[in-house]
Amino acid sequence: MPLSKERKQELFSEFGGAANNTGSIEAQVAMLTERINHISEHLKINKKDHSSRMSLLKMVGRRRKFLKYLAQKDITLYRSLIQKLNLRK
Repeated sequence: MPLSKERKQELFSEFGGAANNTGSIEAQVAMLTERINHISEHLKINKKDHSSRMSLLKMVGRRRKFLKYLAQKDITLYRSLIQKLNLRK
């Protein structure tokens, strides 16, 4: 099930600063993390769903690139985002 419109607005307002700030790196990482968690739960039940597994790997790679950019740009913001989203790094 894709993210609902209300959940996306919550993520953008919490991490992007405003509900219409959808392009900020923090908001994009938060949305990707939400989708990654959802697909991970799906794959625990449906082990042979290879198309979802490939899309999960692509999303993880995209999130890793965003986080790498953020770490180079502003390390304190990177560390606070990692802590808020409970990511291992």
